[in-house]
Formats: sequence, C-alpha cells, structure tokens
Amino acid sequence: MTSAYQTPPMVQGGRLPDGLGVPEWWVLFTTEREASVSEVSTIGLDLAKRVFQAHGADASGKVVFRKRLRREQVLAFFAGRPACVVAMEACSSAHYWAREIGELGHTVRLIPPAYVKPFVKRQKNDTTDAEAICEAAQRPTMRFVAVKSEAAQANAVVFRARDLLVRQRTQAINALRGHLGEYGVVVAKGPSHVAQLIARVEDPAAGLPAAAQTVLRVLTASLRLMSPPDFSPDGVEP
Repeated sequence: MTSAYQTPPMVQGGRLPDGLGVPEWWVLFTTEREASVSEVSTIGLDLAKRVFQAHGADASGKVVFRKRLRREQVLAFFAGRPACVVAMEACSSAHYWAREIGELGHTVRLIPPAYVKPFVKRQKNDTTDAEAICEAAQRPTMRFVAVKSEAAQANAVVFRARDLLVRQRTQAINALRGHLGEYGVVVAKGPSHVAQLIARVEDPAAGLPAAAQTVLRVLTASLRLMSPPDFSPDGVEP
C-alpha cells in the first residue's frame, strides 16, 4: 500500500520574557488507507485439525489480511465474505472443505502440495504456507486438482479399505501357515486351502500345544471376519 504525508504550515511560537523560544512544530500525519476486505480476490487457506490460517490478497498480489481461524469459525468466516477464489492444498480433508466452502458461493481451487512448495519464501509454518498457497493460486499457468464429490470419495474409501483387507488377509494366512509348519502341518498354497489350516487349528486331536492353539484361533477368527461369504478380496472363494 502507498502512503502519503502532508505537511501543514509551520507554527512558530513567540519569544518568552526569559529569552527562551518556543520550538517550531511540524505535524506529520499519514493518509495510508486500509485495504477493504471486498478487494480480496484470492484467499489461501492452510488446512489443519484445529487452527487454520487464512491469507487474503488482492488482484495484484498485495496482502489484505492474515487471519487465524479455529475449526468452528471457518465456515462462518467465509460465509461473511464476498465471493472470491479460495485455494487450498490437495491434502487430507481438502475435498470436504472445498465442497463446504464452494456451497457458500466461492470458487475453490485445490493445488498439489508439490506445486505449492516452491512459493514458500522462508521457514515452513502455517502463515508462510497460507501465503504460498495464495501466491501459487494466482499464477496463470497453475494446475489444479478437481474437487471430488462425496460419491467419488466413497468409491475411494471402498478401494482403499479393500486393499487393506487383502493385505491383512494375506498376512494372516502366511502367519497361520508358517506357525502350523513348525508342528509339521503343511497344506497346499492358495486361499482355497485356508479351510484346511483352520480345521487343523480347531481340531482337538491335532496335537497342538494349548498356548499355540489359543493364539492361532485368534488368527482363524480374523480370517473369518475378513472373508465373509459375499466378499472375496483376491477374487478366489475361500
């Protein structure tokens, strides 16, 4: 922001009887104008679990405000602002906030974190991150991430949960096979033969030590939970 200084006419005092002079006074005042919030064209929002950081800038990139927001204050803050571009890093919970803020009339832009990093000018903290997000969003050649709908995120949850169950199921099968191998119990490989492993664990005549049998039954119970009749994570019925 520019500031202007105006100098009024100099005021001179008279001479006192003791010969002391009244000093000359120069009154300086500034006409610096505070930027209006309505001038904000882009807001960079650094997401967090509890305390968010907002950085507002006008169309020329000049800073208009910096503000810390608690989680419960975020939506109320943007609800009271004129429509503008709100930029965030495409990270955890970003799509949720993008949908919520977008419903308030703002244009939301999600930026990959790797594209924001070059704009961080000094040590990394919430304030500099919000400023970097804002500056990156104002670049004409910046690439953005599309905001996902709730349905699209639900599909991603299903895929990731399925992938996790596949890995956990495989780990449980391998552990069960390895432990039973220590007692001479060997069956063919593949999920289709898991039932044989479970049967040997639950067979009282298998000759397994009681302590080992108790722990192995925990693995067999987890396998049953991860392999319901209508769910076969690796495409092979157990």
